[in-house]
Amino acid sequence: MAPVYREDAHPSRIGWQLPPFYWPFERKLIHPKAAEIEERSIAWIDAFGLYPDATERAWGLATRSSDLVSRILPYGDVETMLLFAQWSYWAFAADDWQDSDTGAARTAAVADHGARLIRTLEVPGSGLLAPGPHTAALDDLVARTWSMLTSEQLHRLTEGMRDWIFGAAAQTATDERGIMPSLNDFASTRISVGATRFLLTWCDVANGIHVPGDVLYSAPVQALTDAAGFIVACDNDVFSYNKDDHHQPLEQNLLNVLARHHGCTPSEALPAAYALRDRSVTLFVRLREQLARNADEQLARHLVSVEHWVSGDTEYHNRAPRYASPRNRNALPVEGASFDITWSDTPSDPSTEPLPIPALAWWWQQLDDSSR
Repeated sequence: MAPVYREDAHPSRIGWQLPPFYWPFERKLIHPKAAEIEERSIAWIDAFGLYPDATERAWGLATRSSDLVSRILPYGDVETMLLFAQWSYWAFAADDWQDSDTGAARTAAVADHGARLIRTLEVPGSGLLAPGPHTAALDDLVARTWSMLTSEQLHRLTEGMRDWIFGAAAQTATDERGIMPSLNDFASTRISVGATRFLLTWCDVANGIHVPGDVLYSAPVQALTDAAGFIVACDNDVFSYNKDDHHQPLEQNLLNVLARHHGCTPSEALPAAYALRDRSVTLFVRLREQLARNADEQLARHLVSVEHWVSGDTEYHNRAPRYASPRNRNALPVEGASFDITWSDTPSDPSTEPLPIPALAWWWQQLDDSSR
């Protein structure tokens, strides 16, 4: 079913038919307990009254966070995935608050709320957030996270959240100044905005993976992490463009940044966005193969888990009503709406050279001679 929008809705600047997505790994995986995870997640949402009315509830459920988790973790532990899905529903609500048109989400507000959120995860019961359904749901998430994760996993999760908040604050600060960032400035924080390290921590926890810190935080593995996060961010910016194209001034989105960079329209910038994405995928493939050559069991499983995150995320965005029947063009989300994407086994840009983005070019420096 094609994307859905009202007949009188303003036309899309980039169209609704997206070019093929290059991904040379396994695709279309989903956890066999996906329906159960969704049902239990919705019951949790309703128990806390996370949304104030039926309309907000419908749009909250349209994020399909349980589907996201089930696609990026096709073999994960169900109870961990359930907690992850509930965190994701909660985080989408927080993200929508930040992106709202109320004007409330200024840099000071994002930084203040973020600091309180991080401390709440670090020290449960800190009492730093105003009482209400959202805080009660968060307190439940934090308590169950503490009971499920090891101290090391909790630390990694907290650092992932800190990185996400940093990205959100940096993005909001640029918005507040009323400027469209340069391509290099945008790329330098976009991976953090996408909560890359927060999400990948959950992936390792749900898959029962433990990679020692000196390996996980080595430059080649972190370059692979960043590349995966950038690929996911590129996809998100393409899928979400029509959802947010009513904002004035235009939001910080890869297509708008590239349109400014190249002096063209967002539609004309679409091939350039795919070129950046696909060259990042090519780097991901080479670096992943290099790391796999001498990987032990845990690192090998981590590499596969990161693959699943990227491909599962693209599949998720393709089908989520949040994107395929966007709120700025529909009164309610439409079940079954889809971009009906296609896949490609070859990149739109075959170059293996580093991206002309200084903040990202260091990824290619992690390739050894045999991988160049």
